[in-house]
Amino acid sequence: MLQPLNFLKSISDKSVPVLDLDIPLRRYTPINLSVNNVELEQVSLSDPEQCQAYIDRILQIENAVVAYGGYLEKRNLYADNPNFSSGVKSLRNIHLGIDFWSMAGTKVIVPADGTVHSFKNNAVKGDYGPTIVLKHEVKEFHFHSLYGHLSIESLEDLYKGKKLERGAVLGTLGTAEINVNYAPHLHFQLIIDMEDKNGDYPGVCSDEDLEFYTKNCPDPNLLLHMP
Repeated sequence: MLQPLNFLKSISDKSVPVLDLDIPLRRYTPINLSVNNVELEQVSLSDPEQCQAYIDRILQIENAVVAYGGYLEKRNLYADNPNFSSGVKSLRNIHLGIDFWSMAGTKVIVPADGTVHSFKNNAVKGDYGPTIVLKHEVKEFHFHSLYGHLSIESLEDLYKGKKLERGAVLGTLGTAEINVNYAPHLHFQLIIDMEDKNGDYPGVCSDEDLEFYTKNCPDPNLLLHMP
């Protein structure tokens, strides 16, 4: 029996895009939004305009249209939001997915055959905004993928159990107003056990909970094979 991490690797032996298939991989560039990036000391990432300006600069320098990264990245992005902190020990600032920063309206693509598990507009500042969760089953293994910060229109015509094939358009990226105060991007996260949650799941954790979430939310790049 394949272990979960090996199984994710085995689903594809090529890069699996989650944004518009017309965007070539050469137009993607890694981005570092961690607390260790000294360039961010003068940037308030929680301000969508300042965050967008920094992302635009990276995209211009790298001649790219998508900036991506962030799995297990410790960030200051959430420092101004009380929803991410109830004390020093429980400060949630470790990112559990990969973010793909690109223009609002960019298509979001299904990376593996699946069905709709749940969906919801998490319309609270600092949350996901419109969110879709898919369930994937291949042989004896199942897992979930979460797509946050979508457009409102992405939630139309959905129902639990709806089948979606790999390569299908799931939705589009929302604007800062719709995705609750973030510069436009896709939050993409893998989840083994949804813990009875619907249309939502923590995308950021604290140091004290990192061991659990690292196991339950494996690196999305095991599936995506991004360079």
